[in-house]
Amino acid sequence: MVNAKLTSMTGFASRRGQGAGCSWTWEIRSVNGKGLDLRLRLPDWIDGLESAARAAVAAAARRGNITLALKLARDAGEDAMRINAAGLGAVLAALAAVRAAAEAQGIALAEPTAVDILAQRGVTDQAGEIEDTGPLRRALLADLKPLLAEFVAARATEGRELGKLIGAQIERVEMLTCDAKTAAEARRPLMERALTENLARILAGAAEADPARVAQELALLVVKADVTEELDRLSAHVIAARGLLAENAAVGRKFDFLMQEFMREANTLCSKSGNADLTRIGLDLKTVIDQMREQVQNVE
Repeated sequence: MVNAKLTSMTGFASRRGQGAGCSWTWEIRSVNGKGLDLRLRLPDWIDGLESAARAAVAAAARRGNITLALKLARDAGEDAMRINAAGLGAVLAALAAVRAAAEAQGIALAEPTAVDILAQRGVTDQAGEIEDTGPLRRALLADLKPLLAEFVAARATEGRELGKLIGAQIERVEMLTCDAKTAAEARRPLMERALTENLARILAGAAEADPARVAQELALLVVKADVTEELDRLSAHVIAARGLLAENAAVGRKFDFLMQEFMREANTLCSKSGNADLTRIGLDLKTVIDQMREQVQNVE
C-alpha cells in the first residue's frame, strides 16, 4: 500500500496562556469546506491582532471551514480595579443629600457599606481597556504558533487514517477491475454465439434482408458492448489515485475530480455489461467508489 501523505480538513486544538497582565484560552477547529473559509472571534480592541492571526491561520491550512476563537481575561492585581476619586466624591455627596432629606422627614436610613458604595456606577474603573495593546498582541501571537502547530498535527494524524481507508478502497477497486476483465473475457464466446444465432434468425425471417448490412449492424452492437476502454481507464485511475496519495500537497480537489471519473467508468460498465456477473461487479465498483468519495470529502 502507498505511504499516504494526506491531510484532513477536520481538526481541533486548544491552548491556555498568560502574559501582559492577562490570561487567555485559544481554540481552533475546522470542518470540511470547498475552499478556505476563516472565521475569527477575537477582541477587536487589540490593535493588529485579527489581521496577524488571519495570516497565520491561512499559512497553516489551505482548505476547510476554520473557526479561531480567543477568550481573554485580565489578571487580578493592583490594577484590576481603580478608585475613581471624582466618581466616589459624587456618590458620597449624593448619599449625604439623601440622608439629610430622609432625616428631615423623620426617616432613619441604614448605614451603607463599602461594598454598597463600590457597586455604584462611576466609583471604580475596571481595567478592561489597555492603552498599549502591543505587548499583549505579541504575547497572544507567540502563543498562537504552538496552537497552530498542534492543529496542523491533528489534521495530519486524521489524514493518515484517511489515507489508510482510501488506500484500501483503491486496492478494492483494482481487484474488482481485474475481476471485471476476467468476466468480460468469459462473456465473449457467449456474446459471439448469441450474435451468430440472432443473425441466423434475422436472415431466416427476412429473405430480403441484406446479409452484409445485418452483419454490419451486429458488429456495431459488439463494439458498443465492448468494455475494454472502460476497464483500461479504471486501471489508469487507480494509478492516478495512488499517485495522489503519495503527494505531500493539498490534493482534495484533484481527488474529487478523480472520483467523478471513477464513477463515470463504473456507470458505463454497468450499462454495457449485458451479463449478470459483469453487472454485479460493476455495482460493487460503484459501491466502493461512492464510499471512497465520502472519505475524499475530508481531504484537504
